[in-house]
Amino acid sequence: MTANARTIRNIPQRVEAADFPELLEVRGEVLMPISAFMKLNEEQQKRGQKPFANPRNAAAGSLRQLDPKVTASRNLMFEVWGWGEHSALKDNTESALMEDFKRWGFPVSKYNEIHHHARGLLDYHARMLERRPTLDFDIDGVVYKVDRLDYRQRLGFVARAPRWAIAHKFPAHKGITILKDIRIHVGRTGALTPVGILDPVNIGGVVVSRVSLHNEDYIKGIGGDGEPIRDGKDIRIGDTVVVERAGDVIPQIADVLLDKRPADARPYVFPDHCPVCGSKAVREYNPRTGKLDSVRRCTGGLFCPAQAVERLKHFVSRHAFDIDGLGEKAIALFFDHGFIRTPADIFTLERRERAGEISIHKLEGWGEKKLANLFAAIDARRAIPLDRFIYALGIRHVGENTARLLARHYGDWAHFLAAMKEIAADDRSEAAGELENIDGLGPVVVEALHDFFGEPHNTEVIEKLLEEVTVEPVEQAAADTPVAGKRIVFTGHLEAMTRDEAKALAERLGAKVTNSVSKKTDIVVAGPGAGSKLKKAKELGIQVLDEAGWLKLAGMDG
Repeated sequence: MTANARTIRNIPQRVEAADFPELLEVRGEVLMPISAFMKLNEEQQKRGQKPFANPRNAAAGSLRQLDPKVTASRNLMFEVWGWGEHSALKDNTESALMEDFKRWGFPVSKYNEIHHHARGLLDYHARMLERRPTLDFDIDGVVYKVDRLDYRQRLGFVARAPRWAIAHKFPAHKGITILKDIRIHVGRTGALTPVGILDPVNIGGVVVSRVSLHNEDYIKGIGGDGEPIRDGKDIRIGDTVVVERAGDVIPQIADVLLDKRPADARPYVFPDHCPVCGSKAVREYNPRTGKLDSVRRCTGGLFCPAQAVERLKHFVSRHAFDIDGLGEKAIALFFDHGFIRTPADIFTLERRERAGEISIHKLEGWGEKKLANLFAAIDARRAIPLDRFIYALGIRHVGENTARLLARHYGDWAHFLAAMKEIAADDRSEAAGELENIDGLGPVVVEALHDFFGEPHNTEVIEKLLEEVTVEPVEQAAADTPVAGKRIVFTGHLEAMTRDEAKALAERLGAKVTNSVSKKTDIVVAGPGAGSKLKKAKELGIQVLDEAGWLKLAGMDG
């Protein structure tokens, strides 16, 4: 990013001014002028490439280029709007500091003004709104700021915003068009998002042809409980709709013109199966709200191509299979080249490479030694404990701790799978009831297991994976140790072992490891650097041990 930012012409490479502070973090925004954006899109189309949707996306994409020469060719500009860390600032107003920035060679907006009354602010807003169509950059409003810095300090902040600044937005650009179709996009987490296909309409200089319709409740205008929902529209294919660009960027439907609704317009029927892989798509019940979630999700997690890359990244992550040399970038690269599609494919890479079916060695950076190391790392993970295997499957609502609880309860894969088949067939079965009674589990987890193992695509992927790996029984927790049944929290830096190793040891000794300190916590193990958790433990009178004390209690001090 730094190399790319250096190519932006109006960012000074050096500041020679004698009064420039020893330390000053300059904050601002990189933007692409509309004139540069139009020229870039013309060049994109000449090369047969897809044009950018808007200047903001074009600017962001230009900054992310691997080659700074590409960034340099995009005519980006920078404009200062504030500052961060600094050693000393001699001014007590932003307006004076902005004059300093200009003197030091930094680009500052020529549209900044100082006003002393609300009337002047509103007049400025009106003038900028009138000038908006002629500006060479997109703008969706103005910001009013208290000029004096000592006043700002007294006013302070609330949550995520300062009390000394407020945005005054412009009305959104709008256009009227026809909704021609609704298509479903399946995201990397399995969420089914409806996308409205519009008759292209020019809104504020940008041609809009697609719009997010959020979820099925938004389209119907009513929730899963039959009650009208906020912002719901009763949208139908063929409707005439008013489209606006929220924040001058994101298109959304502001209104449906019911008086123009055609006679053949029918309510849209949202699919209950994934359009990508054919697996069931479900809406989960949220016990906290007592309602169905608004998002419908594909249950074919391990099988669905739309989710494949993210699922594979999770599969090889540190607390799952933890395959050295097969990180997120390698997964994405191998997927793009068709070398990996399902988890089982990882364990057949060497066999297929040797047979000439795939050619990893031809990829840049994948020489003979690196490839040999990867294959060795994969072979080292052909046997895996049950808890890590369950976690690696990426079942919704089944994180590390839940996977460990399930593994401890069932002991081995055969017993776990038998119970899952029973739950898949009936989420009110005896096995489901048994799970709900385990401390730390509940109906949300049972429903997630029912959906996952009830999808044949997932079980097919698991069966192929089990041809390549062995799932080892989990080591059962001891019941007669000094920490059995106790709740333990680890905080701070540990030296004799990693935090993960300490947690695993505690669980083998029958303890329950949690991440937060509460009245139910029995022991806090605090290493150097322990902060708020140690403080809370002392306030609650909870037993605190240093690492040496913990190792002695765990019988590891010898």
